[in-house]
Amino acid sequence: MRHGKKFNHLSRKSQHRHATLSNMAASLIQHKRINTTLAKAKALKKYFEPIITKAKSDTTHSRRMVFRKLQNKDAVIALFRDVAPKVGERAGGYTRILKTEFRTGDNASMCLIELVDFNENMLKAATEKATPAKKTRRSRAGKKKVEATATETTANETLSEETTNTEEKKSE
Repeated sequence: MRHGKKFNHLSRKSQHRHATLSNMAASLIQHKRINTTLAKAKALKKYFEPIITKAKSDTTHSRRMVFRKLQNKDAVIALFRDVAPKVGERAGGYTRILKTEFRTGDNASMCLIELVDFNENMLKAATEKATPAKKTRRSRAGKKKVEATATETTANETLSEETTNTEEKKSE
């Protein structure tokens, strides 16, 4: 019976599973998004989110603990230099999983896993939604008054032009 065994073993021995997740986490840090199967993405999310939480505090101990998980010096440097400051105020949920299609051959469900704060298209759309265009409610009567004043001003301008033209003709 498998009581109390919650995480996905990904059909691998423990050392192979840790190496796979470590390599995928390093790739995610370097490329900001990767394509993988849904099962691996869910396992990576559980593996990777605590690493980012540790990276929020830039101490020697946290760097060593993160390096212990990743085993990639370049990924650790990029994580502490680029990723951690950008997600510093976020309370959690640093990754996003987007289902894409099924893989040809074995029909495995594929997905895209990405770092949330590094998708420029979604960030741009979110800021546009957050700051909607100003909408003021105006009654129709207000429009009629505005149109009436606009026509009056144009009529006054044409009258003043005509009077100046006639005065010029008289003076000649």
